[in-house]
Amino acid sequence: MPPSGLVLCDSMTSTQRWPEQGWALLQLLLVVLLSQAEEPVCRQRGDPESPQLFKHGDIILGGTFSFHSRWKDRQETYMHKPLPLEFNASFNTFAQSMLFAIEEINNSTDLLPGVSLGYKIYDTCGSIARSVRVALTLTNGNEIVSAPSEEPCTKPAQVQAIMGETSSSPTTAIATVIGPFHIPMISHFATCACLSDKSKYPSFLRTIPSDYYQSRALAQLVKHFGWTWVGAIRANNDYGNNGMATFIEIAQQLDICLEYSVSFFRTDPSDKIQKMIEIIKASTSRVIVAFLSHMDMDVLIHELSHHNLIGYQWVGSEGWIFDSQTAATDKYHILDGAIGLSIPKAHVSGLKAFMMNVKPLNSSNNKMFTEFWETLFSCKFNQSKSSAEIQRDCTGQEDLTGVQNSFTDMSLMPIFNNVYKGVYAVAHALHSMLSCNKTCTKDLQLDPITVSSMILQHIQNIHFKTKDGEEVYFNENGDPAAKYEIINWQPREKGIVDFVSVGLYDASLSRLVEATYIFLTLFLLMQVPVSVCSEKCPPGTRKVLQKGKPVCCYDCIRCAEGEISNITDSVTCTRCPPEFWSNNRRDACIKKEAVFLSFEEIMGALLTTASLFGTCMTALVAYIFFRNRKTPIVRANNSELSFLLLFSLTLCFLCSLTFIGRPSEWSCMLRHTAFGITFVLCISCVLGKTMVVLMAFRATLPGSNVMKWFGPAQQRLSVLGVTLIQIIICILWLIISPPFPSMNFKEFKDKIILECALGSAVGFWAVLGYIGLLAVLCFICAFLARKLPDNFNEAKFITFSMLIFCAVWITFIPAYVSSPGKFSVAVEIFAILASSFGLLICIFIPKCYIILLRPEKNTKKNMMGKGAIK
Repeated sequence: MPPSGLVLCDSMTSTQRWPEQGWALLQLLLVVLLSQAEEPVCRQRGDPESPQLFKHGDIILGGTFSFHSRWKDRQETYMHKPLPLEFNASFNTFAQSMLFAIEEINNSTDLLPGVSLGYKIYDTCGSIARSVRVALTLTNGNEIVSAPSEEPCTKPAQVQAIMGETSSSPTTAIATVIGPFHIPMISHFATCACLSDKSKYPSFLRTIPSDYYQSRALAQLVKHFGWTWVGAIRANNDYGNNGMATFIEIAQQLDICLEYSVSFFRTDPSDKIQKMIEIIKASTSRVIVAFLSHMDMDVLIHELSHHNLIGYQWVGSEGWIFDSQTAATDKYHILDGAIGLSIPKAHVSGLKAFMMNVKPLNSSNNKMFTEFWETLFSCKFNQSKSSAEIQRDCTGQEDLTGVQNSFTDMSLMPIFNNVYKGVYAVAHALHSMLSCNKTCTKDLQLDPITVSSMILQHIQNIHFKTKDGEEVYFNENGDPAAKYEIINWQPREKGIVDFVSVGLYDASLSRLVEATYIFLTLFLLMQVPVSVCSEKCPPGTRKVLQKGKPVCCYDCIRCAEGEISNITDSVTCTRCPPEFWSNNRRDACIKKEAVFLSFEEIMGALLTTASLFGTCMTALVAYIFFRNRKTPIVRANNSELSFLLLFSLTLCFLCSLTFIGRPSEWSCMLRHTAFGITFVLCISCVLGKTMVVLMAFRATLPGSNVMKWFGPAQQRLSVLGVTLIQIIICILWLIISPPFPSMNFKEFKDKIILECALGSAVGFWAVLGYIGLLAVLCFICAFLARKLPDNFNEAKFITFSMLIFCAVWITFIPAYVSSPGKFSVAVEIFAILASSFGLLICIFIPKCYIILLRPEKNTKKNMMGKGAIK
């Protein structure tokens, strides 16, 4: 908790608010001056320090509470000491909780039997300087003694433990002073994480969780609701600065951005508060995380109400989120729907009845009780008639049960319980140290520092349950287990606010998994607001940070082609696997379309039809030749080669079908090898026919016997030999590196081309090169025989067919290389079909014409050119 005031109760006016360092230096200077004085007798300087509440006992416990915390509106004359601050009745209940626990222990027969506990409770006014003064008083005494003339400065006031303080900054001051003396100090509401540092505060413990856990819980709470763009207001003290620093650290890890972070203290001048208000008004975030005390929040609410700053979602720390006075102050509903963390609800049996029994006239005529009673009932005891303001007289018999104020408000019972547990922790440590059974040893004659060290060691190791069943223990840092309730402000009729518990945060779960929230219910009267710098990026986009802005401010950029993001607020786009492509929304990868020349599509169907038509046409020609095999025109040029040529042309037409359909391992090996072998067989037959025609006329020369080398047997062997070479080339190709089916991802981005990879390019071009070599050789031979007699000369038809063949395959090469995907396959099929049709039409159709339409020319006499039919 933050300090509840930086003022001295008895020596500082509202206009003389010195810095705390100034008071500390002033006190140090007085000590030095006193040490240098050459006075023979120790004399007390300044006002003595007396406890507000005290009781004798075998063991004395100290207490530090802020009974006074607010300035009275008054004008100082500087002619006398300033009047005391206003009495804070709510803080008196903390002291009452301590008294209740001590009385309960003293009346117990099980805990510290035979040992009575006493107490000395001082008022720190929430001031750091006064807290140091009180700490020194509890350590070595600064009280009025019964015999001031004898030893006025030597009576020790060593206490065995100290309960308090309520705020973090005064607590750090006290813990620093008493640390070297090893006096245990147990706070009920000082939550600054800095106090867990045992190197600085070795004797400090507390019964309230450290802000180390609260700050993390708040960051995770903000993250749970998706608020990534928030503002932050903190108290300008140890509580606010340390707590907010941890919150910011965890928020950054959770990708939460702070649009602004401003400090504030209730005593700040109005112009500074006004600047903070302007920052809030100019902001775009709709969520404000407030790490403040309830007193700071009261001042802030007052300022916010002047500017009508409503509609913000407030996230609060335990310093104000469950404070009923803060809720009552919020008359303009600025904090409606606020959510935050509070100490879990607790109950101390008998405490409320104990507080209701307080009677100032039965309290040893203590001045503090008189002031308390007058503040509580707005009355005066023994007021003079000359008083400027006449109030009703106090009787001392007023009934507390009918009063509704901060003292009777039991909503702070969790804090009362923390005080109660702290006293019992000391009692259990003493019980263990004194080896109490039926009675205690009361052996406390050791050095006070040694006794305090022993008590501190036992407190650090205690583990017990209160009468209401709550476990009490401390970890290595002197902190209890961190548990919080998640509180939601739900306004009701007549301005009443219900603090509804909507969840639980248990930091002990972080030992197993990440600390989580168990949301039981969540009922916000208003719709949960959205507070983001940039809207969430939908699937199919990625976040790109805006230059010069926090990570929560970004633009949503659509993923590129072939990339997707299937989650919200994706930082990157993921590239699809090679076989997949992004859909139009860029949020899923879909399988790419497999592209190949199929029988179903138009191009494939047309090529298939052409192939089958060529096959049928070749079969028809073969049938015609077979029916007329004994006629001169069929027998004129080796009918065996003609039938073998027709057979090879049939295979050429059929091998084009292997190029159509989904490529497979067998089809890829078959299509190129079948094409190469059948075409070599076809051209070898044409070459054989050409050579026979050429050599037949050469043989008519006197003395020539060349035809003996070109008989039927030699023709068959030449065709077989020429074809065998191509077969050997194909076998080597298939053995070394055969063609195989592959997927081409490079040609199209969104499609897969299913094709047959060549395997070995050398093998492929060797097959084509050999076919080309034979075609050129055949063309040359046919060209040489072009001037033979017309009636018997088919060389000119062979020449023309070879010219077509070579032209087709010469144009095939650039067309094949430049055609994408299935079109390259179509080009290859077209080349096969075109060259096959060229051979079939140029060589056989003229003969079929004579056989079918001009049978009169189909005679040996006409073939020999000895007669002509007109």
